[in-house]
Amino acid sequence: MTRKKLMTLLYLFAMAGLLAWFAYAKGWILANFPSVTPERAITLLAQNDNNISLLDVRSPKEFQSGHLTGATLIPLGKLEESLDKLAPLKGKTILVYCRSGMRSIAASRILQKHGFHPVNIKGGIIGLSAAKAEIVR
Repeated sequence: MTRKKLMTLLYLFAMAGLLAWFAYAKGWILANFPSVTPERAITLLAQNDNNISLLDVRSPKEFQSGHLTGATLIPLGKLEESLDKLAPLKGKTILVYCRSGMRSIAASRILQKHGFHPVNIKGGIIGLSAAKAEIVR
């Protein structure tokens, strides 16, 4: 095999790996939890169902700048060490959001791994705001 062919092959493998990582990070592949649109999340929250909880995984500063009514704040970086706080929610649906939807995917993976029932809100607070969700400031 020539050096040029080898480099091309390595490049293609690297690009495929990068694409796979991106798809995983976006929750497009290997996501064992559902995702909903901001509009669907607003509808679910309007039902005032006691079996649905809301988890914000942004930073405290982001949370203070605006969040959904009734949301519990646990920043993504502290989620695994704070799972005991969420123990009463096992068996319930947990709507998870962040700023744009990336951290909430990571949080949903953690929650799912520990036996919770997360539902990722696509687009995060940005999408929720665009969908006219009531934001507490």
